[in-house]
Amino acid sequence: MKENKGPQKLSDLFVKIEHKKMPAYQWQDLALRLISDLGVPNFKRNSIFKICKDNGKEKIERALNDTKELCQTGEKWKYFFKIIAETDSQKNDK
Repeated sequence: MKENKGPQKLSDLFVKIEHKKMPAYQWQDLALRLISDLGVPNFKRNSIFKICKDNGKEKIERALNDTKELCQTGEKWKYFFKIIAETDSQKNDK
C-alpha cells in the first residue's frame, strides 16, 4: 500500500501557505534583515528603518559587514549604530 503524505485537495495547499505582506521598498526589506541579523530590540526598530531609508544600500551593507566582523560578542545593534554615526560624521567633515 502506497502512503501519500502530500495535500489531498487544492485548498489544503492554500492553508499551508503562509501569507506575509512583502515590503513595498527595498530599504524596508533591508531594514527587516538588519533587525533580524543584529537582534535589534523593539524600541530601536524605527531607527533602523530611518537609517535604511536615508542611506544607500552600499553604506548599510558595509556597516553591517563591519559590525559582523568586528563585534563578536555583545549587542551588535549598538555597534552598528556607532559605525553608522562615524560614517556620517566623516561625511560631514569633508
